[in-house]
Amino acid sequence: MNRRIGVFSAMCLVVLAACAPPPPQLGPDGKPLPQVYRINPGDTDRIVYSMLDSMNTLRAATGAPALTVSSALSSAAAAHSRDMAAQNRPWHFGTDGSTPLDRARRAGYSGHVVGENISETYESETETLQAWMGLPDTRDVVMSPEAREMGLGWFQEPGGKIWWTLMTGHP
Repeated sequence: MNRRIGVFSAMCLVVLAACAPPPPQLGPDGKPLPQVYRINPGDTDRIVYSMLDSMNTLRAATGAPALTVSSALSSAAAAHSRDMAAQNRPWHFGTDGSTPLDRARRAGYSGHVVGENISETYESETETLQAWMGLPDTRDVVMSPEAREMGLGWFQEPGGKIWWTLMTGHP
């Protein structure tokens, strides 16, 4: 009986070991290679409110007012993300020469545009926010005490690359 339990236990360990995820692939720097972050159509609200909650947590620590989501800024951000993908370069100008203010106006935003952050990456919204917080210019857009609203947009290419745009404004 004990022998059967021992054999059964050994078999279970072999099966469980086969279920373990493979070790991450490492790049030339010895760090794990990034994994593609896939965005599904039903993820929109989760992503937007995850970014909003994360930004508001960071802002609260400095006494900056909380942000709310602006559908107009989100629309302008999404349009710019698609446009950056079409241009295949991350920058603040549209193919038609438009600026963040131009795009916000076209989307129906009547407030003052405080700033815009952009990113070309395979990373999640959380990792992208973390990268923005690591640079003074992009951190200023996230943390500006003048901002009261935010809009987030993205475009994911079939290969997984994500073009992120964050816009902040004051109504």
